[in-house]
Amino acid sequence: LLSTEAKRSRSTVRHPKEAAAEETSQSVFAVFLREAGVTLKQGGASNEIAVDQVVFQKRIQQQLQKSPRYPGVIQEFIAGLETHMEDPERFRNCLLPCVPHLSDGDAYLPQILNMLFSLTQTLVINTLLEKLPEFMLDGIPRIIINQLKWLDRIVDSKELAAKLMELVSVAPVDVQRDIITSLPEILEDSQHNDVAGELNSLLQENTQLTVPILDALSSLSLSASLLTEVRGAVMSTLAAVKLEDLPVMVKFIFHSVSASDAYEVRSRKLELEQCVLPPVLQASQSRMKSKGAAVSASTPAPCSSQDSVALVLDAIKSAVRFQKTISEAWLKAIESVDEVIDLLVLFILHSTNANQSRRGAERVLKLKVRTGLIQEALLQKTFRDYSQVGQSVMRGYFSSILALAQCLLRSPDPCVVPFGGHMYRHSFTVFDSYCQQEVVGSLVTHVCSGVGGEVDMALELLCGLVTEKPSEMAVYAVFVKGILDYMDNLTPQQIRRLFHLLSRLAFGRQQQGSHIQDDMHIVIRKQLSSTVPKYKRIGIIGAVMVIGSMGTESLPSETFRQVTGLLELVKSSSESSPEAAALYYDELANLILSSTLDPPVQEQIAQSVLSDFQNDFVVDVGPEITGSLPFPARVMYNLEEDESQACIAINLLPLLKADKRVSALCLSPFFRLLRLCEEKQHQGDLEEIDGLLGCPLILTDMDVVEKIESLSKTEREFLCSLLFHAINWFREVINAFCKQTEIEMKIKVLTRLQNITYLHTLLEKALAATPGFVPPIANFDGESVEGVSLSTIAPVNKAKKGRKRKAPGKNSSESISQLEEVTEADETQQDQPEKEKEKDVRQGVSLGSYRQFFRELDVEVLSVLQCGLLSRTLLDSELQTKEREEVVLGPAELVFLLEDMLRKLEFSLTAGPAKRAPSDKSVGFSHLQQRSSKDIASCCVQLLPALCSHLENSHNYFQTLLSENNGVVDGPATDAQEHQLMSSVYQLLLQVLNASFSWSGFRQPAQRSLLKKALGVLAGRLKEGGAELTQEHSFEYLLNLRSTMPNLSTALCLSQLLCTNVETFNKHFIVYMSSVFLFHVVFVFFPSLCSVYLEHVDDVLKAVEEIAEEGISELLKVSKDESSASWPTLSRQTVLVFYKVMMAELEKAVRKIPAGKINDSSESEKLLTWNLAVRDFHILVNLVKVFDSRPVLNVCLKYGRLFLESFLKLGMPLLDFSFKRHKEDVQSLLKTCQLSTRQLHYMCGHSKIHQDTSLTNHVPALKKSLELFVYRVKAMLLLNNCQEAFWMGNLKNRNLQGEEILSQRSQGSEDDDDDEEEEEEEQEEHSLPQEQLEDEDDITDDSE
Repeated sequence: LLSTEAKRSRSTVRHPKEAAAEETSQSVFAVFLREAGVTLKQGGASNEIAVDQVVFQKRIQQQLQKSPRYPGVIQEFIAGLETHMEDPERFRNCLLPCVPHLSDGDAYLPQILNMLFSLTQTLVINTLLEKLPEFMLDGIPRIIINQLKWLDRIVDSKELAAKLMELVSVAPVDVQRDIITSLPEILEDSQHNDVAGELNSLLQENTQLTVPILDALSSLSLSASLLTEVRGAVMSTLAAVKLEDLPVMVKFIFHSVSASDAYEVRSRKLELEQCVLPPVLQASQSRMKSKGAAVSASTPAPCSSQDSVALVLDAIKSAVRFQKTISEAWLKAIESVDEVIDLLVLFILHSTNANQSRRGAERVLKLKVRTGLIQEALLQKTFRDYSQVGQSVMRGYFSSILALAQCLLRSPDPCVVPFGGHMYRHSFTVFDSYCQQEVVGSLVTHVCSGVGGEVDMALELLCGLVTEKPSEMAVYAVFVKGILDYMDNLTPQQIRRLFHLLSRLAFGRQQQGSHIQDDMHIVIRKQLSSTVPKYKRIGIIGAVMVIGSMGTESLPSETFRQVTGLLELVKSSSESSPEAAALYYDELANLILSSTLDPPVQEQIAQSVLSDFQNDFVVDVGPEITGSLPFPARVMYNLEEDESQACIAINLLPLLKADKRVSALCLSPFFRLLRLCEEKQHQGDLEEIDGLLGCPLILTDMDVVEKIESLSKTEREFLCSLLFHAINWFREVINAFCKQTEIEMKIKVLTRLQNITYLHTLLEKALAATPGFVPPIANFDGESVEGVSLSTIAPVNKAKKGRKRKAPGKNSSESISQLEEVTEADETQQDQPEKEKEKDVRQGVSLGSYRQFFRELDVEVLSVLQCGLLSRTLLDSELQTKEREEVVLGPAELVFLLEDMLRKLEFSLTAGPAKRAPSDKSVGFSHLQQRSSKDIASCCVQLLPALCSHLENSHNYFQTLLSENNGVVDGPATDAQEHQLMSSVYQLLLQVLNASFSWSGFRQPAQRSLLKKALGVLAGRLKEGGAELTQEHSFEYLLNLRSTMPNLSTALCLSQLLCTNVETFNKHFIVYMSSVFLFHVVFVFFPSLCSVYLEHVDDVLKAVEEIAEEGISELLKVSKDESSASWPTLSRQTVLVFYKVMMAELEKAVRKIPAGKINDSSESEKLLTWNLAVRDFHILVNLVKVFDSRPVLNVCLKYGRLFLESFLKLGMPLLDFSFKRHKEDVQSLLKTCQLSTRQLHYMCGHSKIHQDTSLTNHVPALKKSLELFVYRVKAMLLLNNCQEAFWMGNLKNRNLQGEEILSQRSQGSEDDDDDEEEEEEEQEEHSLPQEQLEDEDDITDDSE
């Protein structure tokens, strides 16, 4: 074949290639290959091999070595190879596998060049690489690179690397990519750093090669410094790369980061948000917009952008999932920034299976939401942008989004709950139907959980979704309808929302929810027909909500008939029960207040209500009232100028008769319904019914209250019911007319307030004489009267005996009910005649326990606080001035309004959503629950000027008393009743301000402006001005009140108000005030005041030592009834309070000491702090030798363990590193600590001997801490090569005085295990006296 080819070449014109072919056929290369078993073919035919590869390589090697021209023959062989490869076809054949000469050849078909590499590798490689530029565009370079990848070894790796990098500089982009990606498989490890440096330079020059270079760098073994340099270069080019290259870059950055650089990389990596992702989104959106112009060209582009974003997030997910340092660094970095990418990473962290990442993501999200760094706007931006890029980006993390939303919604922190709601809302809006179904199902689960705040927020979200997305929500109406099976766990307000939600779904404009209409009607009719009051209430509430949904627009005749029919059904179903009828009136009134009904429906309701009210409750005033009545009837409380003008009256007394068709229970609810109907029809004008404000009531002569002891039980109960109904009527009247602006109307409203406060005094006396009386219900959406506990309705003089009280201002709902008790307790410091006078002034019971039996006052009633002095001129028959009437808001009325305001604030602002008071505590707040906390806070800010005016009046009142009584606020000439009322007003005003400023919503950024406005009001009372007002002025305004505190309880309220604003106000003033107040007499609120002082003092350790050493020492030197001279409040009766507060604050203070670290610059300062803390602890523990009562021992055991745990966790690491430099200080500290731990051990033995379970419960945990302390000291000595200074023995059981327990001497060997190895000392005998222990100089560490 070869000779034939040669002849053909000679018979033609001898072109260069033909000459080369002839030469090749006769070359050493061709001869040697033929003799070794390989036949070279021409044209497109593959070369043939007749022997095994190993045999071929061996023959070639032998031929070369046996040649007489060796080693020169090698050059001839290579020259022949070069000549042979000049023809592209032959070159390609050499790179392709050979075919076997026989059909049964080897399955593996080697290439010629691959077989030659093992013989003359360097020469063959050089030949190939020199020929490679000639064949750049026909695929040969890739084949050559693949040949190099399969080499067993590289002879000259450095030269090969240099040649490959030279090729990269001149090759086309495709060949460059092939060469770069093959480098890790070709080169040896020794060349990796050199090649990486060149690739790094190339990366900065040519961004087209970003992906192959990063792929290669990821597979190279690089030094740490070079890797950091490369990573920095990659991060610096983030903004300039192509979109499709971004995922590779992110992956490289995270996979190449070390634990020490993780946080720095993440911090700099934040540029990913500003520099890269927005262009991704913009490019994707612009391409989508241009899709209409060039469909075929632009269709793949959005997919590419979407894929890039998804791949970036996948790279981040892979990094945080498999590299713990990355997840920890990202969590740490997220705490200080707030970007979209960080919110996405939180979702990614939560989606990993690691529990630590899940908990970390939940913790960081809650923290950033609580501090306002992540707000709803950022969440909205995340959902909006990434849903436009492609739902797959966010959709892949839906399960984590849902889980985080559930976690936030169940949180007890009210600041984070709304953000969970936003996550639910955006998830429903953005995702597909499957996700929408999951969102609705999760919200339904929240509702069925029965947890108050969780249920409220879930129902609010469902209502919001129905409003925003009615057609989408209608599809899931069946899911929401399932909540009807769990209504037993819902409060009335929640049931209202549920039926409002369902009725909107069933009877709204969208027809998809119409399939549950029949189910709704069935449920409502079933509940209305029930004889169980609870279910009848549910039926009434549901029916009214359905009426509201059906009758809110222009109704066709058929719908109008259905609405009126349902109204008649509810009315007829509730007629049999006065409670049900009253609830129906209240619910209908709420509907009219909150909805806009169809005018015909509204008019029909109003006409019916007006006629029924006139017929049932209003009578003409005649000469006398006949009938069999328990008490003589009398027309009372007429406010008309001329009593002869009073032609109508409220027929209250006759209504209370049992045989009457209409119940007096319905009077107040019916009037509320009438008033709201009139307001709706006449745009707030109540002229048609304003006569009811001043019209009298048919009651009886109230002098009968003074003779109540002579009445029968039935008559007394009847009188109490009459008073309750009269008060509730006046409360509803005030609700109705409090917003009227006419002076005459305002005067009548104030007069009605005075009527209420007077009737309160009568009712207290009547209730005191009628034990066990259950008042008539006034709030009908709660449990019936049978659920009322009579134990709460008891006279104060019995209930307060031996009873501990909570301090007001602690956000307790009991603070108001104890107001009278507080002032009475404070008056015990007065002389005995004054006490008798006080008893005469305030007899009866506290009405705080009866709050649920009074009608709820609307928030608008609080506007009465803004009323100043009101006056009007009364004219005679000749229109001449008869007299001038002046009415002012008195102290009793102020107390009444402020008590109600404080209750409202405590319910609406202080209690968080997840900790909202249970249903029995929420009775009487039905109207308040329909308003948001923000509305209530805004109302408080509007009322602040009026509150400040009353506060200043109270301050001036007591300032006058002080000046008149030579600095005594309660001198002998003081009117006890007036003094008590003004003290209550003063205290309530401070509590109201404290409750207002305690609102957690003020910590949210959105409400900062409202807080600033509130503080501005306080500052403006002190200094008039605009921009010059500062927060210090508001503090100074409150501080000026400190000189007129009438009692310690009011002083405590002022201190707590300042503590509430401690971040705003000056802490030193709070310390000063509380320390001054501590020098006054002992009061029931003393523990709280003591805590205030120690919490805000500059140096807690110094203050504790001062009280424990100086105060206790002085106390021990005086008689039992006397107190310390330096601390007048420190007596033997209050020593327990001081002891508990000091131990608690000491333990809290040491927990704030930072843990010790190596080379800590503040090491000496920390060691000194721990020495002071251990000294204080030693002093307090040794006090049990003097005050050995069980409560003191209990406190010592509890806080002793907590102190030891803090010392082990924070103090011992400091001793580890400071032992060599501060040996004497450490030795002294441990010696003092040993004395304390020994005493704790004795206390454990004391509790076991006395078998006191309240003490022994603390022993196991305390003994564990004592044992840990021993071994921790041993570890510290071992770390500092002082283990020979440590030995451990068994400590004998002793009593509190240190005396050995004799009964256990004979059993010492058996009790070793019980005693535990808890004492490490440097002395010969444990039984040495205490003085001897303290004189031992060689004690290096001590333990218990």
